[in-house]
Amino acid sequence: MDILHLVDRLEELISDCRAVPLTRNIIVDEDRILELIDQMRISIPEEVKKAMQITAQRDRMIAQAQEESSRTITLAKQKAEEMITHDAIVEAAQARAEKIIQQAREDTESIRHESDDYVIESLEALESELARLLTQTRNGIAKLAAERQKVIRETQPPEPLESES
Repeated sequence: MDILHLVDRLEELISDCRAVPLTRNIIVDEDRILELIDQMRISIPEEVKKAMQITAQRDRMIAQAQEESSRTITLAKQKAEEMITHDAIVEAAQARAEKIIQQAREDTESIRHESDDYVIESLEALESELARLLTQTRNGIAKLAAERQKVIRETQPPEPLESES
C-alpha cells in the first residue's frame, strides 16, 4: 500500500476524532490508529524494496553495457587482426579498432554515469520522502503524547500546599 495514502488516512482519522470540550485534545480510536501505524511499518519496506529494485536495475544496465563493450572490443580486435594481413590497410585498421575500443569505453562510462545518476536521484527522492514521513509521524506522536499529558495533568486534583513550620 502506498505510504502517502496511509499518511492521508491517518490525517483523516485524526481530523474525524471528537474534541474534548474546552481543550485542544481529541479522543482517538486507538485500534484504528495502531492499525494504520502497523500498515505504515509494512509499507515502508515496500519503498525500500523499490529502491533495491532500482539498484538491481542499474547493476543490470552496467553489466549489459560491460558485456556489450567486451563484445565490441572483441569484434574490434578480430577485425584489426584480419586487416593486419593486408599491408596497405594495416594503419587504417589499427586506427579504426582503437577508435571503436575508445568509443565502447566512452559509451560504457556514459551508461554507467547515467545509471548511477538515475539511482542516486531515485534514492535521494525516496530518502527525502521517508524523512518527511518520519518527521510527520514523530510530530504526530509527540503532539498526541503532549496532549495526553496535558489531559492527565488537568484531570488530577491539585496537590495540597505544605504548611510552613
